Amino acid sequence: MLYLEKFVLPDEDREAKIANIRRAENGGALGYLESGYPCMLFPQRGLSELDFEPITIFYGGNGSGKSTLLNVIAEKFCLKRLAPHNGGELFLPYVRECAFRLGYDDEGEPLTVPNESRIISSDDVFEYMLAARTRNEEIAENTEQAKEEYAALKFGETVRFSGMEDYDAVRMQLLARQKNLSRRKFMHRVIGKQVRLRSNGETALRFFENALKDNALYCLDEPENSLSPKLQLQMKELLEEKVRYGGCQLIVATHSPFILSCRGAKIYDLDSDPVLPKKWWELENTRAYFEFFERNRDLFLKKK
Repeated sequence: MLYLEKFVLPDEDREAKIANIRRAENGGALGYLESGYPCMLFPQRGLSELDFEPITIFYGGNGSGKSTLLNVIAEKFCLKRLAPHNGGELFLPYVRECAFRLGYDDEGEPLTVPNESRIISSDDVFEYMLAARTRNEEIAENTEQAKEEYAALKFGETVRFSGMEDYDAVRMQLLARQKNLSRRKFMHRVIGKQVRLRSNGETALRFFENALKDNALYCLDEPENSLSPKLQLQMKELLEEKVRYGGCQLIVATHSPFILSCRGAKIYDLDSDPVLPKKWWELENTRAYFEFFERNRDLFLKKK
């Protein structure tokens, strides 16, 4: 699915106007800018328009602008996000100057960006794992107390209902004395159920499996973080399946050679000047991997 076909960035003249308006707001002719970001990142490297495929990848080193592009697109379409993004004083004026063209469905009707669309960063995954661990620790701390409460409610004296102030206590005792409710299920009802956590990588992959719904546009910022090479290959397969069978469009910022090799992906090399689309095997970092393994080919081909 191609919800977004084209995205147009402000050119140098419009960037200058954005900055001058802000300077005037900051003090007239003697106005200042705290930061020019995100201006002067893209037009100066020949990047004014982005044409999209079902999977489009922004590749480049730190500071190349790949995460900036994701956040600009996400802000333009008001995509859902877990953590707010603060891009500085020119970020929102910059976003307002961006333009776009949406795609069409099979019957030629214009598409809209689905409400379920969202941006997901690696920080979101880490926050999820941290929150889950904190919740599990809280549940573990309350377990012994809950066991004692269960025994007292199930086998202790019957609570008398004299008024609404007794309602909660009576309700809890009725719950504990249900014949088909074990102590374990009672505790899950009362203090909650622990989230099953695996390794960081496995938990991160499960996070994406649950977060990526069908028929939506997703901006994914370095989804390979915390993933081993084996799990990165599984992530690649997940992304390809979401596009092929789930009606999703993906815009991804990544370093991972595995995710860069997603079938049919269009890759913008933000390390090149001018910025150009490239094949994944043409990129500097993936060629570095290739050359390293090529130099050590005999080690992999040795018979055990």
